[in-house]
Amino acid sequence: MDRLRWDAAVHGLYRALGVFRRPELMVFIPAVTLAAFWLGGERMLVLTALGAPLLFAIGGAFRFPSNAGASVPDALTGLAMRPQIITLMDDILREAPVSGMTTACVVVQFDDVAGLLERHGRAAQTEILARCAERVCASLRNGDTVARLEGGGFAVVLGRVRRFDLESAVQLCARLQSALSPPISLNGGRLYVTSSIGFCLGERAPGQGGAELLDAAQVAADEALRNGPGAIRAYAPDMTRTRADRDSLREDLETALDEGQIRAHFQPQISTETGAISGFEALARWYHPERGLIPPAEFLPAIEDCGLSGRLGEVMVYNALLALSRWDKAGYKVPAVAVNFSKSELRNPGLASKLKWELDRFDLAPGRLTVEILETVVAETQNDVVVSNIAAISQMGCGVDLDDFGTGHASITSIRRFPVRRIKIDRSFVTRVDEDREQQKVMSAILSMAEQLGMETLAEGVETPGEHAMLAQLGCRHVQGFGIARPMPVEETLDWIARHLARQSGTPRIGKKAR
Repeated sequence: MDRLRWDAAVHGLYRALGVFRRPELMVFIPAVTLAAFWLGGERMLVLTALGAPLLFAIGGAFRFPSNAGASVPDALTGLAMRPQIITLMDDILREAPVSGMTTACVVVQFDDVAGLLERHGRAAQTEILARCAERVCASLRNGDTVARLEGGGFAVVLGRVRRFDLESAVQLCARLQSALSPPISLNGGRLYVTSSIGFCLGERAPGQGGAELLDAAQVAADEALRNGPGAIRAYAPDMTRTRADRDSLREDLETALDEGQIRAHFQPQISTETGAISGFEALARWYHPERGLIPPAEFLPAIEDCGLSGRLGEVMVYNALLALSRWDKAGYKVPAVAVNFSKSELRNPGLASKLKWELDRFDLAPGRLTVEILETVVAETQNDVVVSNIAAISQMGCGVDLDDFGTGHASITSIRRFPVRRIKIDRSFVTRVDEDREQQKVMSAILSMAEQLGMETLAEGVETPGEHAMLAQLGCRHVQGFGIARPMPVEETLDWIARHLARQSGTPRIGKKAR
């Protein structure tokens, strides 16, 4: 019982001292001193005048954070590190039930850090991070603490605050993004960086300590980065479970890529004028050891989400060139094979050199490989690396096809920025083109535009003989779809080519387009 009374007394004293942690209350010292004089005379005045500042000092009113106002003496070197902010958050969270003060943790991550390093080098990356650190620090209050994280991000720990809700946190994140948005001068040029930010409020952390609060903010920042650029996310408990599932899926995908479970199926492309095979498109399929054949719609988004697009591209290029070699050895003339490239792959400055090395490895001419890029990449990209990559691939001799044409809202001006050889017309314009007069008008307009721009055309998703015939009459040069053949393993393509050549010998050619 005595122990309980003692703990209660200590707790009460601690709460009382908590009042003296607020330096703004020192404004009342003169009034309190005067009241002490009237009530107790000169001796009480002296005791109050000397004792009140001492109580504020004991309570911690004169303690200030080491990087107050985020004033950084040497940009990055002046920032706190992970252990320091964890200790700081531990202190705030431990005292929260008594002091009534809380905190929050914000993690700032930069979009496309890998690309930044590849394009500008380590020294330039450090300079950019230093300038960003200065901007982040200048946007915060006295008492907030900034730490540098591994991988080039920053963590912000909010100084003790009585109330901080979701709306306030979002406003803080938006302010940080706004501070980082102006261009950074670098080597005589101007560079724009964007950031994705995640945060967790102290009372919503999954644990009681600073490490748990920082981890939660990091999980939210990772989620923002996946939905970026420029996204903001608040921590939610299911994010941790989702990340664990994603990490497990990434391990499965890495194993599948390394062990050859993911490999190419090939869908033929046919000339409408001669009926000859004009090429094949390589399409990824996952042969899962337990689930069997998994369609691309189920795993391609996960490939992109897990940052494995580059690895998948390497596998698909290898499969495509190996297939060309097999067709050549079998005596079949297949002009080219097409491989899809994502936007993240096209950001790789070494892509053209890598493709040239693969072509030389198989002793194949560059014209035998076609690179397919989505129309959305052309419509949205402002990345000079993507533009220069596609230009280098074209100059090397590879073909460039614009995939899913008509769905990405690319302007003619943006299309002309790229050395596009052929446009692949999306299947939404192909369906029922033999029956729907409006479809025919749209298709005719697309084909006329392509002809004026000097581009070849290929219609995707052809499923019926009627669609095939109408496209040929309208002047579409090439077709592809289930009506011709479904994607198949390379072993099956050999038999399919033989059967197609046998049929072609007895099939009359369709003449030039109808007028």
